[in-house]
Amino acid sequence: MGTDVLRWSEYPSVPWKNGGGVTREVASGVVQSALASAESADRFDWRVSVADVDTQGPFSAFPGIDRVITLVEGEGMVLTVDGRPQPVAPLDPFAFSGDAATDCRLEAGAVRDMNVMTRRGHATARVRILSVTGARTDTMACATGEILLVMAVTEGVTVADPGGRQATLGPLDCVRHEGAGPLVLSGDGTVAEIRITPAPAH
Repeated sequence: MGTDVLRWSEYPSVPWKNGGGVTREVASGVVQSALASAESADRFDWRVSVADVDTQGPFSAFPGIDRVITLVEGEGMVLTVDGRPQPVAPLDPFAFSGDAATDCRLEAGAVRDMNVMTRRGHATARVRILSVTGARTDTMACATGEILLVMAVTEGVTVADPGGRQATLGPLDCVRHEGAGPLVLSGDGTVAEIRITPAPAH
């Protein structure tokens, strides 16, 4: 519970599952710990990461995982998901299944993308791209049990937690928030709002 500021310079690097590159893990978690205890140590029910894609080729398979990918740098790419091409434009979240055979074609050079993954039946994710303008402040609050992450896509955004503590975010810095009280965003820039909602307990 509470609010944490996560810095781009401190994200750990993790090899891609298929060995084709490296991703930086922003945050991850388990929402059903009893199920996780019997699984491997690297299990997650949700994960947010940022990957550099500088070569074309297949994506790693993630059976049982739902994915949302958002280009945060670069001109665009085309994902072919189970044989169907899908253009992915900058700052336009695209949801697809981790079970699908997925291949990437770069349209205009290397890109950097934000990946949000959730384990089907355990959690769901919603990703929105929002503009913050100096003419107003924006507030974001969590629903009960929800995990809110706000990632800066550009410079120029400051986030205040419910206690009034402020953090100025650089590109791809992130704030993770859970519990009561809203985050207050000010400045001029663009952010990705990521909401992780645990599935109802059975």
